[in-house]
Amino acid sequence: MSTSWFPFAGLFESDGGEGVSAVQIDGWDITTIVVYFALVMGIGIYSMVGVKTGTEEGYFLAGRFMTWIPVGASLFATNIGSEHYVGLSGSGAEAGIGIAAFELNALFLLPLVGWVFIPVYMASGANTLPEYMTKRYGGQRIRMVLSVISVVMYIFTKNSVDMYSGALFIQQAIGWNIYLSVFLLLAMTVLSTIAGGLAAVIYTDTLQCFIMILGAMVLFVMGILEVGGFEAMAWKYPRALSDKAIDVVLTNGTFPDCGMPHKDALTMLRDPNNHEMPWPGFIFGQTTSSLWYWCADQMMVQRILAAKNLSHAQAGCMLCGFIKLLPLFVLVMPGMISRIMFPNDIACSTAADCERICESPYSCSNIAYPKLVLSIMPAGLRGFIIAVLLSATMSDLSSTFNSASTLFTMDLYKHIRKSASMRELMIVGRVGVVFVVAIGVALIPIVMQAQGDQLFVYIQNITAYFSPPIAAVYLVAIIWPRSNEKGSFWSLLLLFLLGFVKMLLDFIYPPPVCGEEDSAPWVVRDFHYMYYALFSFWACVLINVVLSLCTERGDEGFLIRTMFATRHNRTLRPDERLTTEEIEDAKRRALEPKLNKEQEEEKARLAEEAQAE
Repeated sequence: MSTSWFPFAGLFESDGGEGVSAVQIDGWDITTIVVYFALVMGIGIYSMVGVKTGTEEGYFLAGRFMTWIPVGASLFATNIGSEHYVGLSGSGAEAGIGIAAFELNALFLLPLVGWVFIPVYMASGANTLPEYMTKRYGGQRIRMVLSVISVVMYIFTKNSVDMYSGALFIQQAIGWNIYLSVFLLLAMTVLSTIAGGLAAVIYTDTLQCFIMILGAMVLFVMGILEVGGFEAMAWKYPRALSDKAIDVVLTNGTFPDCGMPHKDALTMLRDPNNHEMPWPGFIFGQTTSSLWYWCADQMMVQRILAAKNLSHAQAGCMLCGFIKLLPLFVLVMPGMISRIMFPNDIACSTAADCERICESPYSCSNIAYPKLVLSIMPAGLRGFIIAVLLSATMSDLSSTFNSASTLFTMDLYKHIRKSASMRELMIVGRVGVVFVVAIGVALIPIVMQAQGDQLFVYIQNITAYFSPPIAAVYLVAIIWPRSNEKGSFWSLLLLFLLGFVKMLLDFIYPPPVCGEEDSAPWVVRDFHYMYYALFSFWACVLINVVLSLCTERGDEGFLIRTMFATRHNRTLRPDERLTTEEIEDAKRRALEPKLNKEQEEEKARLAEEAQAE
């Protein structure tokens, strides 16, 4: 069916690399996408009308009345963005099932956040995680540093990456210009986030969660049937070579350096020296980074804090944990299937071939998912899958925008402008979203250069440089009463600066293109990011403990309801007690009605006496 009737049909004509053949989107596909966007906008409008967003709690925490189903669905939808569809599938095509370990890791960490961290956060009464640290230690500087670090991480690992990966899919699958794709996605996402706050984000996330699961399941089932089942996939994947690679093997009797499937592709946790998934690095190092993501990341925890009570928060965590079993099948394996079906495109073996096929000299594994969608999905369903990818992108972006806006407004701007009115805070929160978007767009070229052959691995690299110290600070704060503000602040700041230097080195020495020698220094080339995460976490704990023991204790009152052991303590905290001036003012106000009544009685008595005379 031709799209000539559609007024903007020219935007849909493919102009990407040769890896995705020219595709004319069917009218039914466009109809599916339009219906999807109508649903999303309808839910966004409903959240504006049905939820009071004129208060801090209403805009940033959805009024704290969410039940467990939208909480769990929003957690999953926030976690699974376009970078997962593009990145996880790409890593599956490139290196096998090992990347799925990141998804299964959540099965152990979601109960931890629901039963250890969230009870403390809720008991403290904090609206944001940096605010919790102020309640735990007093003072503002650690709160400010945490907010700055979190916003930096969102920009480098979420904001720009989500925009790039979503636009990459659209560019490769449909043919839009990558920046046009970015701006059209942003227009929808920013409008819904700015208007409705977290309520709009959670409601649209709930819809998008079920759309994502259904669409991904349909594609997975069709793909696994196409290659002949699980056993056939396991046999064919190690043999999925491009024609050029096969010619090299037959002619020279040697294997090419690039485009080869990994020998241990069907093993999840691998040798300690493996550059993809070393098992000690993952279990002991990557887990510290994941601990931050699920237990101390404002973007994820903010959804749980929107629950109406602790029971709904914990049930939402468990729901998300069950759904996290799916990505191995619906995201990683489709990448492997795509490599089997299209080895000449996905498994390109030279930098020139990769550049020609997908406009990237590193690898073409990132086009595995869109290639599969366009090749095996029928009309209508193809548009449905495109809507799934758009929903994943918008879900992640909206969550990032709202969380970054919350941190900037509540933890930075509100501290600088203590007299800011509620209306001013709402305006600043919305304007903050626009600035986050602008910075993210400006950083897209850097992400395109630094991500190398696996986008998802790039995300984990950058996250590992900043997140373990944050996880260490929160964990120590919750379980160790002797920890003080000085120990937490300086350990966090020192490791943040070290991580920032490590990130800059990665940008200065990007991954080598296929066939080139890696000339980066040892700290970039051989110091695996998972082992760095392990070092960073325990270095932060050690510095925190030593500095805390060498300096004075903090106020014991700040331990009330800010630790797991004191979460049920009902004693008034120092910041909850009234000052002498406030007490005197309260007494004066309490006496005012009585004095006024006595004055009225006196006036009435005098009036009666005057009338009698």
